Amino acid sequence: MDAYKKKGGDWAGYERAFLALMKARQIEANTAKQDIADACLLCSEHEPHHCHRRLVAEYLQRHWGDMEIIHLQ
Repeated sequence: MDAYKKKGGDWAGYERAFLALMKARQIEANTAKQDIADACLLCSEHEPHHCHRRLVAEYLQRHWGDMEIIHLQ
């Protein structure tokens, strides 16, 4: 996130790198669904489109399929 926030990097590059990191770490296989059931991933970003927690939620949703993502405003 530092490369994006502090060093003026672009979001698309950050998103690609973060998604690759989650894939390499196989978070879908190394995270138990029940450990995050009914969880709330909080973020300080004003909008969800530039939020790394959104990327985590969407990544897991793609792999697990049965998750609902609700953005609080």
